Amino acid sequence: MSNQALLKPITLGDLELKNRVIMAPMTRSRADNEANAATDLHAKYYKQRASAGLIISEGSQISSQAVGYVNTAGIYKPEQIEGWKKVTDAVHDEDGKIFVQLWHVGRMSHPDFHDGDKPVAPSAVNPNDKSYTYEGFKETVEPRALTTAEVKQVVQDFKKAAKNAVDAGFDGIEIHSSNGYLIHQFFNNSSNHRDDEYGGSIENKARILFEIIEAAKVFFPTNRIGVRLNPSLHGLFGMEADEETIPTFEYIVKKLNDYDLAYLHLSEPFTDVSDIDYLVDNIADHFRPLYKGNLMINGGFDQESGNKVIENEKADMVAYGKLFISNPDLPVRFEKNAELQDWDSDTFYVPGAKGYTDYPKLEDK
Repeated sequence: MSNQALLKPITLGDLELKNRVIMAPMTRSRADNEANAATDLHAKYYKQRASAGLIISEGSQISSQAVGYVNTAGIYKPEQIEGWKKVTDAVHDEDGKIFVQLWHVGRMSHPDFHDGDKPVAPSAVNPNDKSYTYEGFKETVEPRALTTAEVKQVVQDFKKAAKNAVDAGFDGIEIHSSNGYLIHQFFNNSSNHRDDEYGGSIENKARILFEIIEAAKVFFPTNRIGVRLNPSLHGLFGMEADEETIPTFEYIVKKLNDYDLAYLHLSEPFTDVSDIDYLVDNIADHFRPLYKGNLMINGGFDQESGNKVIENEKADMVAYGKLFISNPDLPVRFEKNAELQDWDSDTFYVPGAKGYTDYPKLEDK
C-alpha cells in the first residue's frame, strides 16, 4: 500500500510535503476565551494530525469585522498571534507543515457579533440563512454594503493578517474565497449588485481576490499562498448560481495561472447540481485542464477515490475533513490499510477536548 498515489511526496514551491493527504480547514469552535485565541488544546489537536502532508487550519478571521461564528480563533490581535504560535510550534515539532486559512465571512455574520451593527457584504442582500451565535442559530439580516474605500480596507486587513501569519510561524496562507463567504460573495451575481470597480463585469467581480494576493505576497511569496474556491455552490449559504457563475470561475482559475501559487484548492459540489445545465458537477474534471499549477480537490473523498483522482491526473492532492477529525493519523491508516474510526458530529462545534483531541491513533489502541 506504500505505493499509493496519496502517499507520494509533492513539492509546493520550496516546500516539500511528505504525502498528498491534506487536512482540510474545519471550523471547530474551541477558542472559547475572551481573546478568541488558539490555546494549548488547539496545539494538541493539530500536533496529533501532523502526519498530514499539509494541515490547513480552521478559518481564522482577519479582523473583528470578519467574525461570524462563535469561539473561532482570529489572527488580528497580539494574543491570537501568540496562540497560533503554540500551534505552529507543536506541528513543526512533529515535522509537520501548516498553512492558516484567512477568513472574512461577510454577510454570513450577525449583528450579535458586531455590537448590534449590520454585517458587511458587497451589496445589501440578505442571504436568508442562519448564523450560529452565542444564543444559538439566528436568522441572518440584510447586510450593509461596503463602500469602495472599505473594500480596499478589507484588502489591507488580509495583508495585515498575512503579516500576522508570518509572525505566528505559519508555513503559508490559504485565502478563503469559497463557501459563500465575503470574497465568494463578490464573485456571484446574486450577492454582488455593485456598480463600482468591484461589480458588473467578471473582471471587476473577481478583482478583490487578485488585490488580496498582490497584498499578501509582500509577506509570503506566492508559492506559499493557496486559494480556495467552490465553483458550483448553489442553494447554500445564500448563494444562487446563474449562467455567468462557471465562466466567472473559469476566468479566475485561468488568471491564477499568472501566479506561482502553492496550490489551488477546489471543492466538488456540496449539493446535486447534475440537473442544472449551467453548473459543473465534476469540478476536478472540468478545471484540471484550465489550471497549470498544483491542484487540491476536496469533497467526499475516501482512500480509494482519493488515490484514483491523483492517478487519473485530475488532482495533485486531496483534502480530507471529517476523516481527519476522527482519524488523527489518517495517512498512517491509509498506509496500513487500517480501519477508520467514525466521527461524532455532536462534538464538531462545542468547546472542550471531547470529540476534539480524544480520538486515538493506531499506536495508542
